[in-house]
Amino acid sequence: MKTNTKRRRPRGSAWYWQQTNSWYFTPPGTKSRVPLVDEAGKRVRGPENKKDAELALARVKVARQWRPAPEAAVESEWLVAKVCSEYIQDCQRRAANASLSSEYHDEVVRYLNSLCDYCGALPVTQLKKGHIQHWVESHETWRSPATRRNAITIVLAAFNHAREMYDVVNRLKGLKKPPQRPRLHSLSPADEAAIYDATDEPFANFLFAAVLTGLRPFCELAKITADDIEETRRGMMWRVYSSKTKKTRKIPVRGEVAEMTRASLRNAPAGSAIFRNTQGNPWKKVTGVGRFLAIKRKLGWDQDPVKQNYSTYSCRHTFAHRMLGGYWNDGVGCSIEVLAELMGDTPKTTFDHYGKQWGQHYQEPLWAAIGVS
Repeated sequence: MKTNTKRRRPRGSAWYWQQTNSWYFTPPGTKSRVPLVDEAGKRVRGPENKKDAELALARVKVARQWRPAPEAAVESEWLVAKVCSEYIQDCQRRAANASLSSEYHDEVVRYLNSLCDYCGALPVTQLKKGHIQHWVESHETWRSPATRRNAITIVLAAFNHAREMYDVVNRLKGLKKPPQRPRLHSLSPADEAAIYDATDEPFANFLFAAVLTGLRPFCELAKITADDIEETRRGMMWRVYSSKTKKTRKIPVRGEVAEMTRASLRNAPAGSAIFRNTQGNPWKKVTGVGRFLAIKRKLGWDQDPVKQNYSTYSCRHTFAHRMLGGYWNDGVGCSIEVLAELMGDTPKTTFDHYGKQWGQHYQEPLWAAIGVS
């Protein structure tokens, strides 16, 4: 039986050709070979210089010296730019009627404009997964797996939208994204107190409520108004709509937050948000993030290897950590299912994000079940 001894070259990687004793790179979507050169413009030669070849390839990607050139296309063909434009307009309409967060719309515009700059003139039929991979890798600042995952997710959403609305063939189906790697940072009580002391009362109240409710800071907590408040016999409840999950849930809030809410309602204009900045406007992501960065600089945390990673979202992580550890319940932690309902996630997502790292007390029933005390 004849065996196929031809080896496939790795896509998007530097490869060595023995015949010329040189290293090459094959641009995605082509069969051409491009020689890799060092900083002096000389070809990288020798099989032992693989690292130099990889550095040369990295320079090519970062400098964006290669862009896919479209072949002759039929006039009626969809271009990548049209796919992006249609999705941006759809997000703009949904953001206008508050069914989509303005922050997500801004992210869509930023990523898809970058993609159009890279290969917008390319017909969709000529687009390949390697093009997207090369586009992502060509951004030197996109080092975080989370950033790369967000970029690919938005691109996939654009092409899924084109497929669903206009029957455009999705050439990117099956494109893999970097796995989720949530960066969990829980605030200690001392760090929490330091944050409140380092900012003004309106922002401190906003962060305090975020820690005690676990709501997503800007797409949930910042949008709570008087219409979302319900007083019951047992206490106050909030009706929370998430523009991220497109779902509404009702959650009880602790007494401290309920009192803060009632005080805010007494001075709030009709229909306004419960938590407002000093100008009386609801908190937006851009201003909230800027304020939190200023707090870290003021406290010197921007130089701390751990605390420099704190963010407004750390308040949500802190809530999850404290709920699982029984911080407010004499050490009796809640179940993953309860935490998922409070936080507006599925039990699987909640366990993957928080249970694996902070739900260690769930191991106790396992030991008890096999008779080990």
